[in-house]
Amino acid sequence: MAISDPLGDMLTRIRNALMRRRGKTVTPASKLRKRVLDVLEDEGYIRGYAEIEQDGFSSFEIELKYYEGEPVISEIKRVSKPGRRVYSSVRDLPRVRNGLGIAIVSTPKGVMSDNAAREHNVGGEILCQVS
Repeated sequence: MAISDPLGDMLTRIRNALMRRRGKTVTPASKLRKRVLDVLEDEGYIRGYAEIEQDGFSSFEIELKYYEGEPVISEIKRVSKPGRRVYSSVRDLPRVRNGLGIAIVSTPKGVMSDNAAREHNVGGEILCQVS
C-alpha cells in the first residue's frame, strides 16, 4: 500500500508507540525520515535509531525515550501536510510552547530545528512540532 504522507506515518507510529509505552518502534527508511530522526536525537527527544533490514527493505528502529516512566515527547504533530504546505520566513518561525518544544524545519541548508534555523538565518517548510 502506498503511503501518501511518509513523514506523517512515522510521526503516527512514534505517537502510537508512546501511548502503548513501547521501548522501540519500526518505520520504513527514507532520507527525510533519517534527517528528522537526526534532529529528534540531537534535541534529546529519542534515545537513537538504527537502520535495520526487515523483509528485504531498509527500516529504522527508533528507541523511544522516557523519564520517570513518562514519555519525553508529550506531543508530536505534523504541521505541513501534502494538502496544505506551511512555509515560514526566519522572522515568522513559530515558538513551540514558548521555547520548551521545537519545530522541525526543512530549509535550503537541510532539515533542522527552529533554533538552528534562526542561527543560520533561514526559513523553510515547517514539517512538525514536538514538545
